[in-house]
Amino acid sequence: MDLATLALFIPACFALNMAPGPNNLLSLNNASRYGLRTACAAGVGRLFAFAGMIVLAALGLAVLLHTSEYLFLVIKVVGAFYLFYIAWQLWRAPVGQSGPVGERNGGVMRLARQEFFVAAGNPKAILIFTAFLPQFVVIDSAVPVSEQLLWLGVMFLMLEWLAIGIYAWLGAYLQRWFNQPGPRRVFNRVSAGLLGCAGLGLLAARRG
Repeated sequence: MDLATLALFIPACFALNMAPGPNNLLSLNNASRYGLRTACAAGVGRLFAFAGMIVLAALGLAVLLHTSEYLFLVIKVVGAFYLFYIAWQLWRAPVGQSGPVGERNGGVMRLARQEFFVAAGNPKAILIFTAFLPQFVVIDSAVPVSEQLLWLGVMFLMLEWLAIGIYAWLGAYLQRWFNQPGPRRVFNRVSAGLLGCAGLGLLAARRG
């Protein structure tokens, strides 16, 4: 990949990584509740989901989502209701926990699974990989298309990891403002409302 292509890919990709969405909101909320390290570790679950999607896109299996309305519907409905479930949990979450207790109760593996399923339950994500990454593949290059997609995918995941860190840092910074039950409850319920809206948006999504 030449420098001109990289100069286009990196800012476009990072803008996509930084766009507010359910997973970035999870990183923000997890960091505000359990701390920076826990939120960053939980973000690995999202990276695994995206890595699987990139492999599927490279293999051409993502075409199934383009052609199968039923499969797309099943994935988006399951993903939307999982977002509603997380939103309900946040809405009802206790607000009197301190940081270390919250981290023990949260459990990094549970939070990582949460990140994974939120990412995997969004069929639009794999369609983004199918539509976005190939735009930066050089057809007449000596490097095979599959190898180019692999390197583009690796760079996407590295930039996604950076986005996770930025949102987690912001959440950890906000943690000091939400030590009191009142502000914490407001923050949890605003986050729950945004996740619920994301679920509604997913239900309304079309293959397009």
